[in-house]
Amino acid sequence: MSSNQPNNLRVLFLSPEAVPFAKTGGLADVAGALPNALRHLGVDVEVMLPFYRVVREGGFEARPLLKDLAVPLGNSELAAQVLGAKTEDGLSVYLIDREDLYDRPNLYGTPLGDYYDNLERFAFFAHAALGTITTLSLKPNVIHCHDWQTGLVPALLKGPHRDSTSLGATATVFTIHNLGYPGLFPADKLPLTGLSGDAFFHPEGVEYYGKISLLKAGIVYSDAVTTVSPAYAKEIQTAEYGMGMEGILRHRGAHLQGILNGVDYSLWDPSQDPHIPAHYSPRKVAGKQVCKKSLIQEMALDPILGKRPVLGMVSRLDVQKGLDLLVQILDDILSLDVGLVILGSGDEQIQQAIQQAAQRHQGRISLRMGFDDPLAHLIMAGADIFLIPSRYEPCGLTQMYALKYGTVPVVRATGGLDDTIVQFVSRTGKGNGFKFRPYEAAAFLQAIREAVALFTDLKAWRKLISNGMKADFSWEESARKYLELYESLLVD
Repeated sequence: MSSNQPNNLRVLFLSPEAVPFAKTGGLADVAGALPNALRHLGVDVEVMLPFYRVVREGGFEARPLLKDLAVPLGNSELAAQVLGAKTEDGLSVYLIDREDLYDRPNLYGTPLGDYYDNLERFAFFAHAALGTITTLSLKPNVIHCHDWQTGLVPALLKGPHRDSTSLGATATVFTIHNLGYPGLFPADKLPLTGLSGDAFFHPEGVEYYGKISLLKAGIVYSDAVTTVSPAYAKEIQTAEYGMGMEGILRHRGAHLQGILNGVDYSLWDPSQDPHIPAHYSPRKVAGKQVCKKSLIQEMALDPILGKRPVLGMVSRLDVQKGLDLLVQILDDILSLDVGLVILGSGDEQIQQAIQQAAQRHQGRISLRMGFDDPLAHLIMAGADIFLIPSRYEPCGLTQMYALKYGTVPVVRATGGLDDTIVQFVSRTGKGNGFKFRPYEAAAFLQAIREAVALFTDLKAWRKLISNGMKADFSWEESARKYLELYESLLVD
């Protein structure tokens, strides 16, 4: 399918978050951008997510579609309201509302931990989604479920809804965005799911070391499983990365594939980015220096760094993202006569270690806590080198953003980072960044040293930047692979 001609394929995305409505991470970007890419290929796509407080307060126009939809939850029956909205691109979105479950300050929990009733919240979402599909006669050919919050749906379709005339023939795709979030709950809560213990609570079902895993439910009972990069699909079938699920993932290997996430270049493009002080492109890169000067001022760095590399990070401050490696070598990095800017939040010990380093190296390192989208764009445009030392990385989007902005990635060779970054070789002029493999601070530091050393070779550095900026990680190719997958599930 090479154009946006209709192909009579109807797909419903079930996601716990999606831009522009609600976001905590890259999942929201995927659930917001992939449907539009599929629509360009002629697929009829709609999205369904909970009506969180952040959506309620987001100024979106939402009209009531269903009032008091009866939703089973264990032995009870609760009422849901269903609203309809549209994005600026005309994508139809269904919002499942129940105030006592979703009208909260955050999507999944507080800084102190997850909400105590997340099983109830997302079991309700699963049942309400299937009730909405039936009541509104949506009749999707495929339900595309994302992460543990939707993992119950494939199991329900294989169990209580197996003989449903409106749902029984619907195929399911389950995408693992991060195996590190398995959706674990006590076994005694199984009745809330609507699944029978005999049929579903066992090692080949939803049971995971004596608990319920909604992520495992999605893996086991969906018709196809995807991850967000080819390398991650292979990694999670090994003991090192499988987190105890490698056996079931290998068992499902014939139905498991990695499809690389794409980038929404309407939001991430230095030639038209509204958040940066000067626009630039592969042919006219002068604006990047203006952005660097602005970043140095914004983060209160020493102006002398205008002529030295500025390293940037936009990341959660936690071990998964490799921040434990970073704090081990902060002094070594700063000894290379560079600047370092970090935007993020997370582990308090990591945060304190960075702040203490900032006191030791005044004007050389700056940490901004929290999430600040305009600043994230400025760091992407103003930094020279972008650091992503992840312990594991299902896909990663920031390295693809960095390439587009002419900011050279230094990454650990894992998951999507390994798929997208090619080690630069000066002799051939090929490659788009720097990689290290062992999860060791010394290996990370050596990769940084290589990047900083190349910075003074203007010809090679320009070639490296040009290679990155010309790379295309738009959603079109990934969307075609998803379309092929959907169509393969509908072949009799």
